[in-house]
Amino acid sequence: MSIEDYGGGQGTQSDVLVVTTNDAPGYRVDRVIGEVFGLTVRSRHLGSQIGAGLKSMIGGELKGLTKTLVETRNQAMERLVEQARARGANGVLMMRFDVTDAADVGTEVCAYGTAVVLSKE
Repeated sequence: MSIEDYGGGQGTQSDVLVVTTNDAPGYRVDRVIGEVFGLTVRSRHLGSQIGAGLKSMIGGELKGLTKTLVETRNQAMERLVEQARARGANGVLMMRFDVTDAADVGTEVCAYGTAVVLSKE
């Protein structure tokens, strides 16, 4: 897997700015819309489960599970942006991820933040 397989976040052409900070330098918050989130639950496929079990005996990175988690986080963020856009926002402040086990059958990933309308200062 290349470094691109381990990354995430927005592309440079997104019309909704997502930041993990309280504000966005160079922008003014004109209106707060409210909380938005993107949620997804992914199950682990049998092959990655077996591979992870074997790898855990000898140690090392579980690359299959890492790739699945990256894809899952990216999907949750895409859904966050879709919800913000649908509510009329062009920005999301204080974006965070929450990751939990979902009844031992998969992983729940939630991207959440505050949808806002921003304008350049």
